Amino acid sequence: MDSRVIYPELSYTLTGICFVAHDEVGLYGKEKHYCDIVARELAVKKIPHEREVTIADTGNRVDFIVDGKILLECKSKRMLTKEDYAQTQRYLQITGLKLGLLVNFRDKYVKPERIVRIDTDRAQKYRM
Repeated sequence: MDSRVIYPELSYTLTGICFVAHDEVGLYGKEKHYCDIVARELAVKKIPHEREVTIADTGNRVDFIVDGKILLECKSKRMLTKEDYAQTQRYLQITGLKLGLLVNFRDKYVKPERIVRIDTDRAQKYRM
C-alpha cells in the first residue's frame, strides 16, 4: 500500500464494516439502523470506538470516532452535498483527527469518501 495513505488497515476494515451494514439494511434504511450495525461490527472485531460523540462546546455530534484515529460520519440521503464534506472537515478541525470517512448508505454501491484534515492557514475558517 502507498505509505502516504493515512491509517490504511483501519480504514480498509471500516470500509468492510460499512459494506456489511449496507448489505444488511439495503438502500433505504435510516441512518440509525446503519450506525447500529456499524457499532455491532466494531464491537465484534474489538475495535475501540465512541458513538455519537459531542465535540467541543458546539453541541455537534460525530457519529463515530474509531480507535481515536478516524472520524466516521454516516449519512442516508439521496446524495452527499458540499455541506456534508464541509461538516466532516469542521469535525476534523475541531477534534484534531487526521482522517474522516464520509459514507452515504443510500447509494447503490457504498464508497466511503476519505477526507483528510486541512493543515494550512485556511483551516482557521473551520475552527469554532
